[in-house]
Amino acid sequence: MRDSILSEDAIGHLQEVRGQEGDKEDPATRVEPYDFRRPDRIAKDQLRSIQLLHETFSRAVASSLSAFLRSYVLVNLISVEQLSFAEFVKFLPSPSCMVSLGLRPFEGNAVLELGQSVVFPIFEMLLGGTGKKSANIQREITEIEKSILDSVFRVVLQELKSAWQAVTFMDFVIESHDTEPQLLQILAPNEAVVAVSMEMQIGESSGIMHIGIPSIIVKMLRQKFDQQWTVRKGQSTESEHARIFKLLKPACLQADARLTGPSMRLDDLLRIDLGDVLAFDHSTEKQLTLELNGKTKFLGHVVVNGGRRQFQIGAEFRAAE
Repeated sequence: MRDSILSEDAIGHLQEVRGQEGDKEDPATRVEPYDFRRPDRIAKDQLRSIQLLHETFSRAVASSLSAFLRSYVLVNLISVEQLSFAEFVKFLPSPSCMVSLGLRPFEGNAVLELGQSVVFPIFEMLLGGTGKKSANIQREITEIEKSILDSVFRVVLQELKSAWQAVTFMDFVIESHDTEPQLLQILAPNEAVVAVSMEMQIGESSGIMHIGIPSIIVKMLRQKFDQQWTVRKGQSTESEHARIFKLLKPACLQADARLTGPSMRLDDLLRIDLGDVLAFDHSTEKQLTLELNGKTKFLGHVVVNGGRRQFQIGAEFRAAE
């Protein structure tokens, strides 16, 4: 038993050794640095609600732009995160197609940026072109192009306003156009923003759309997020069905009634001359197919109505399994 009892000198020696080991530890490994310039962060549940809100917005704006541009548009939400305004601006390309947005009735400004890889195909579509993928254009847009682009921004902002109505009324109003992110001074560099990134695909072109909303406004709406958005999410009401159906009604489909004739050799095609007659060998009793956007949907026949030839739907097409 005596061997297990430490003397007073032994205890003092152990304390001295322990103190020397503690002095060798780097305090930096035990202390987490804090940046006092960093703004307060919004709660994770509120950030999740904002993500759900903008998922709804992405689906709605895809439908509206598809009808507006008469082309298939796909919008996918990539991320929702909180950054300082300086960090948000740092990731924006230069030159950019940006608009500064007023957030009525609240004080403050938001930013909406649309990638140039989709901006120039949009110009081509609105001016009567096909909008097919072309060379990568890197230049500032002209004053005329800004006016044309305003019509697209109005469609986007209308759907953004509708999405935010789930929480509160907020009218997004274009106040100015900008092309250089580094010169944008609507917020202090260390002020926090909720940065929303979305991928937009229009035809064969794709690009990123960025939205930056001041975090201070989002934190002001914390109670409304808790009371309204949590009640609405996951529910599908009759008014929501009617709104989606209203968005789908103006959508356009390309309808083609096709006569499937025989195939021919290329050298025979090259020998065709003026006055030659091509026999398609297609019986008038044989059914035709009606294709919607390149997909066979119906079977039917050609009929005459009021002196015009028309396609009469006979049955829905069913592919052989």
